[in-house]
Amino acid sequence: MPDNIAIEDAVLAASNVSKQVSSPEGSLTILSNVSFAIDKGDSVAVVGASGAGKSTLLALLAGLDLPTEGEIWLNGVNLTNLDEDGRAAIRAANVGFVFQSFHLVPSLNALENVMLPLELAGKDSPRQKALEILQQVGLAERWSHYPAQLSGGEKQRVAIARAFATEPAVLFADEPTGNLDSRTGGHVIDLMFELNRDSSTTLVLVTHDKSLAARCDRIIGLDGGRLVSDQRAAA
Repeated sequence: MPDNIAIEDAVLAASNVSKQVSSPEGSLTILSNVSFAIDKGDSVAVVGASGAGKSTLLALLAGLDLPTEGEIWLNGVNLTNLDEDGRAAIRAANVGFVFQSFHLVPSLNALENVMLPLELAGKDSPRQKALEILQQVGLAERWSHYPAQLSGGEKQRVAIARAFATEPAVLFADEPTGNLDSRTGGHVIDLMFELNRDSSTTLVLVTHDKSLAARCDRIIGLDGGRLVSDQRAAA
């Protein structure tokens, strides 16, 4: 690790991370020599134009993919030393996800969708815990409804409840308001920051929304796969 990356204090760290993929034109560099560390409980926005490497970086940080070069550390574990099963186990114990397309299980109702990660993690009283967090996100009366019966904003609130249910070390959100109108999206973002404040979960957002990025503790900027800015919000 470089001297400026303190992994012992960081919940998430990238050290000299690069990612290349094959293309018909030859090797294509998606990320190049990216390094940073994120403190526990921080809210961090990852910004940049389309094709800057934001979603690729998110996938690497979550252990969904491996870098071509460099190392990724999550909660003190070097993900790049693990095989796919090992990374999946670390994700299950430490990571939550929220995507713009919701990714709810259509055959499960709202309560069952939120219970699912709790059951997979072997948590006690998954039904009670799921009911409590559905109440937190304002869906206590909609617990028995299936995704097809919910609005876009309600689906995203279920997705957020599911992501926070296991109290993950890190919550990754990739354009979480991308499929919502501005008013509904604003409510969803308010909810995510409220849950971030009330828990020790670190929030990492990929977004094109400048006003959303400005609400985070820190903004990391990518351009052409390179880290071009890393700024903390003014106190």
